[in-house]
Amino acid sequence: MPISHYLRDLRASVGSRLLLMPGVAAVIRNQEGHVLLQKRSDNGMWDIPAGSIDPGEAPAQAVIREVYEEAGLLVRPTAILGILGGKAFRVQYPNGDQVEYTATVFACEVIGGQLEAIDGESTEFRYTPPDDLPRMFSAYPKDIFVVEGAAGGPVAPTPYYEWREEWLDALQATRDGQ
Repeated sequence: MPISHYLRDLRASVGSRLLLMPGVAAVIRNQEGHVLLQKRSDNGMWDIPAGSIDPGEAPAQAVIREVYEEAGLLVRPTAILGILGGKAFRVQYPNGDQVEYTATVFACEVIGGQLEAIDGESTEFRYTPPDDLPRMFSAYPKDIFVVEGAAGGPVAPTPYYEWREEWLDALQATRDGQ
């Protein structure tokens, strides 16, 4: 479903204005460690399965639903790879709607299903080596695609989040009255 009933109702009230939305995304790998990409039907760009969290959904529940709707796969989230947001995740859709996502990115393992577009948001799928990813619709940092512990077995990934020391410096300067 390209837009939830909740978001459709909200858009009826606020129009195309910028909305801050919680979201999820899934990094799904095949046995070779390649990342599942989907070609988006709305703009023809590649991306990983992702979408908004609906009211009442837990983030892990939302990622399971989004992956199934967009790629036909049943997945189990195994780790949080990052929490991303800010201007890099601000989107204006072709209809003019503006959204800025704060996305929890999960590593997911496939436990069933068949790779196919269920909701029409994807037109094509492919697995791509993490060091050869194309320019994607969403501004995911390359760090979330790095495979850790390849030589010595799986290692829990270190979750990625954007950090700039200047954010803390600015807050301290404001607090100190500078």
